[in-house]
Amino acid sequence: MGFTMAPLLMHSDSVPPAAREALKQAYLGPQEHRDAHLESAARLLCRETELDCGEARELLGLPDGSCG
Repeated sequence: MGFTMAPLLMHSDSVPPAAREALKQAYLGPQEHRDAHLESAARLLCRETELDCGEARELLGLPDGSCG
């Protein structure tokens, strides 16, 4: 994983609450579940904001992929 905005986004009121919660779980929960929570946050950002999937994944430091 490269540079990520996730730790900052989990405190932003501009981020939907469900995505903030997924980000908090990613960074405060067990390491082995981090990727799953980041994937969830990317899907939520894509679905609930004007970000497309690639932008959401890039912000969270995830590799190219689907937000399906």
